[in-house]
Amino acid sequence: MRALDAPHYLLDVKLRRERVPSFDEYPFSLPVVRHFGTLTLHPKVTFLIGENGSGKSTLLEAIATAWGFNPEGGSRNFRFGTRPSHSALHECLLLVKGVRRARDGFFLRAESFYNVATAIDDLGVAHAYGGRSLHEQSHGESFFALMMNRFGGDGLYILDEPEAALSPTRQLAMLARLHELVAARSQFLIATHSPILMAYPDAAIHQITPEGLEPIAYERTEHYLVTKAFLANPGHFLDELTE
Repeated sequence: MRALDAPHYLLDVKLRRERVPSFDEYPFSLPVVRHFGTLTLHPKVTFLIGENGSGKSTLLEAIATAWGFNPEGGSRNFRFGTRPSHSALHECLLLVKGVRRARDGFFLRAESFYNVATAIDDLGVAHAYGGRSLHEQSHGESFFALMMNRFGGDGLYILDEPEAALSPTRQLAMLARLHELVAARSQFLIATHSPILMAYPDAAIHQITPEGLEPIAYERTEHYLVTKAFLANPGHFLDELTE
């Protein structure tokens, strides 16, 4: 499909290798960056998965920053900063965009969501997030309120481990809301460990390996295989772990 005909907002992410100062320096030394070529995004939902420390959050943050989002999270209108910690990776990325312009968007980082909630209160825009300060809700409630009330469709939403504060039941509810937003011409890029979220059928999953990013089928992911095996025989797993 040609870029001009594409129905989504972000088509590809490419690494401008000529701009990389050194592949021996962090974060360029991470395998996911060192071996990065082109990440082609699914028109609806793209999942990034990988072990802790593999670089999925670093890559996601760089893509979000290159798109114009605040590195700590929020919409493109958020310009607060508490502790600069983002890398220069975003300066080495080329985002290939479709002809359609996103009218909405949001970058959610689980680890800095407190700062986003504070900025929302300071800006006096809690009405757009359900009418109640996110600080007056539990972590899980505030995450869910964000997705239910703030995300309006026609947008690009980049989410870093959104399941962090959600129960399994709420993760299922999130899947239902995600599907509604996809039907409203939304595109998602999500880093996750959740086998519930990554089960969304109309999606692509890319796994971070020592050789870089590789597409993988849901049923072949470690998250699916380990969860399935554990639930089939938890006693066996616990015996193995505790003997």
